[in-house]
Amino acid sequence: MDDLSAESLLKELRAVDAERARRATDPALEARVQAVKAYQQRRFAGTYADLLANPRYEAATRFFLHELYGPDDYRQRDAQFARVIPTLTRLFPDEVVDTVARLARLHALSERLDTRMAEHLLSPELSAAEYAIAWRACGEPDARQQQIALTMAVGEALDKLTRKPLLRQTLKLMRGPAQMAGLGALQSFLESGFDTFRAMRGAGDFLSTVRQREDTLARALFRADASALGQLP
Repeated sequence: MDDLSAESLLKELRAVDAERARRATDPALEARVQAVKAYQQRRFAGTYADLLANPRYEAATRFFLHELYGPDDYRQRDAQFARVIPTLTRLFPDEVVDTVARLARLHALSERLDTRMAEHLLSPELSAAEYAIAWRACGEPDARQQQIALTMAVGEALDKLTRKPLLRQTLKLMRGPAQMAGLGALQSFLESGFDTFRAMRGAGDFLSTVRQREDTLARALFRADASALGQLP
């Protein structure tokens, strides 16, 4: 990772911290942000109910559900990103560095978009219609496409890591040093992602399904297509 890329990632993480600090001074806004995240997690679970019921794809779908969607608190992981990014290559292989970089960018973008949506809500009680209105009020179709692309990039990166037979052993050996370096949450994400995608025995069909459904829903929401409401909880 070059200095420019590292500084760009640090800037994104600092923006997330600033956004969290602003929300901390406005409990009502924070409640609406958490409601948006919880709603999106329910939506994802509904959109991919068939994959959750499929033994081959269940674990990967749950990984996306909990690591990339939903109201989980990623502050500890973000703090680890911020601390380790300038010297990430000293501990992790290049392939892992690239995966972490994609995840950091995705998380920074998602946090910003979730806050923008919450600013257009009147209360934490969301209906499908209210979610759709907030989505369009937030706007930023290019950012939504980037969000989907980064989600796919994280999945593709994890899938690629599983094709490197020695990497899992390397991750296992790194467990102690990572814990000592205060990188336990990051290490846990990498090990869980590796094992989940390896068990799937090829993520191509899974990722293409997610991309197609997310693209279709995003476009329908921006068009105010009535079919979009049927895909929301």
